[in-house]
Order: sequence, then C-alpha cells, then structure tokens
Amino acid sequence: MDLYLGVDVGSVTTKFVLIDEEKNILASCYLRTSGDPIGALKEGLQYIERHFPSGGEIKGVGSTGSARHLAGIVVGADIVKNEITAHAIAAITRVPEVRTVFEIGGQDSKLIIIRDGVVEDFAMNTVCAAGTGSFLEHQAVRLNVPIEEFGKLALRAEQAVRIAGRCTVFAESDMIHKQQLGFGKPEIVKGLCEALVRNFINNLATGKTIEDPIVFQGGVAANEGIVQAFRDFFQGKKKIVVPPEHGVMGAWGAAILALEYAPEKSTFSGFEVIGRQFESRSFTCEDCPNACEIVILKEENDIKALWGSRCGKWTPVTVRQRWEEQEDKSEEPLQIEEEESLVKG
Repeated sequence: MDLYLGVDVGSVTTKFVLIDEEKNILASCYLRTSGDPIGALKEGLQYIERHFPSGGEIKGVGSTGSARHLAGIVVGADIVKNEITAHAIAAITRVPEVRTVFEIGGQDSKLIIIRDGVVEDFAMNTVCAAGTGSFLEHQAVRLNVPIEEFGKLALRAEQAVRIAGRCTVFAESDMIHKQQLGFGKPEIVKGLCEALVRNFINNLATGKTIEDPIVFQGGVAANEGIVQAFRDFFQGKKKIVVPPEHGVMGAWGAAILALEYAPEKSTFSGFEVIGRQFESRSFTCEDCPNACEIVILKEENDIKALWGSRCGKWTPVTVRQRWEEQEDKSEEPLQIEEEESLVKG
C-alpha cells in the first residue's frame, strides 16, 4: 500500500496526516508544539508509527507551516510548501466548489480566494494575534473558562456585549469594564467571538469579494461560537462549511502535495528519527555589516541545515568545505563545535 505523510508545524500546534493514494485520511494527530517543534515532530511520528497500516510504505512526505523547513529537514520531506498552498488544496479536495477559505490558527489567520480551483488572492494576519486562537485562549484564562467550553458558552448568550477587538490589550481592558458593569460570562464570551470575527474581516477581507461556499478551517473552527459569529456577520446569506478535518487541513494538504509530486524515491528519514538527537545552535556572522544570525541544526554532530544567511554563504555544503580546507592544514581533525571560529577566520 502506497502511503503519503503530511506534516504541518505551527507556532502553537503540530499536525500529522497519513493518506492513501485516494487521498483518504488513514491516521491523523493534533498536538501542542509547546515551544519544542522537534519534540512535537517526534511525538507525531510516534503516533503515526503506532497507527501505521500493515503492509504500508511511505512513498512521499510533505511539510508546511511556519516551521516547515525545520520539519522538512527532520522528517526528510520530499516537498516543502507554504501554508496558503497546503490549506487551499485541502479545501478544494474536501469542497471542490469552494470559493473562499477562512483559516484561523493559534498565531496567524489567513483568507484565501479561490476561483476555478486556483488560488486567485490571499491575505495573512501575522503582525497581531488579536484575530487568532491565542487571543481567545488568553481571554479564556482571564475568564476562568476552559477553551473547550468557550464556544458552547457563547451560544448560551441572549445578547452579545460589544468588545473592542482590534488589539488584545484594548480587548482585555474593555472586557474588564464590561464585567464591572455586571454583564455575565456568556454575553462577554459571545462579544469576544464577534470581536474576533470583525477583526478577521476588517484586517483580511477589505477590498476582497467574499463568495460562498466558504470553508472555515484551522483549530479555531472547532469553536462553535466563532462559527456562529461568522454566520451572524453574513446574516445567514453565505454558506459556511466546517470540514470534519478542519484542525489538520494544512497537514492533509501537505500530504496531497506529496502524493501529486510523486517522487521516484522518497527522502523520508524513517521512524528511526524518533530516537535521534537534534540540536539547534546559532552564531553571528561578522564577515559583513549585515551581521546575520546563522542558525545551525545538527543531528548527532552532523550539520543538517543552516538558516539566516542573507548572502547564501552559509550552507551545510560551504561549512563542510571550510572544514575540509581547515583539516588539510591541520594534523588534528576539526571538531564540529568550531564552526564559530570558521566564521571569524
């Protein structure tokens, strides 16, 4: 059985999806990144390994998300794509007639315009977290309401309290003020949901034609209060679809892209990655005024990747070449820990 793996590593969550040649999801998991993307990748691989079908073979791997390049190196991805492409292809696969995609994650949100199965335009909110899941989680902590109960609580409200949602700090101040006026939690929670929706529309949809069907995906799509707030905003005039795979759509899209890419032989690192040790280090290149911070990913004393070089000087190949030049001049073999000295001379 030919299988394809998709990995989506975001700032808040990490998702894995395993599919067959018909794009059916055979296994998936949704994990907290918890500031440790490599640890989350290993945990996700462990889950996939436990649920791996007998006789299956991974023929392709795709990675996406804010840490897609890191994930691609660790798991051995055959194709690395941005979140817009991954989310769009997953939405088209689930709802072929989709015209607009709303995606709200933990730290960013996206609006994708699709016409005739092709991405025509998109917008992302990456500067402020006021229109993302982190905004809701932060306010849920202040209200002492489990985030899992946030949406249900919003649906219980008879009316919504208007809360300024353009900024997390202002929203918090406004929320406290409304509490002091005696409004209950359901009304405040519904107001927060509507504030997030207004923020999303004002920041991302200005000047764009929103046509339905709209596919709403991302972790926040699990929040019934947000789904209802979108429907209320459009006054029920637009069809909003929440796919059952809403939380792992990015990973599903990455797996589909790997299937369509169809490499002759996958570069998948295998489940042995779970037991390997990875380490990230950084140093500042002082060869020019740019003073680039070079980030190195090492696997058991072998450099796997370098990031941050604006001029392209620092790559695993160039570093190894410098080591070889140094080793030719020295009787003692050069140790991997000396890369900083290579930068300075």
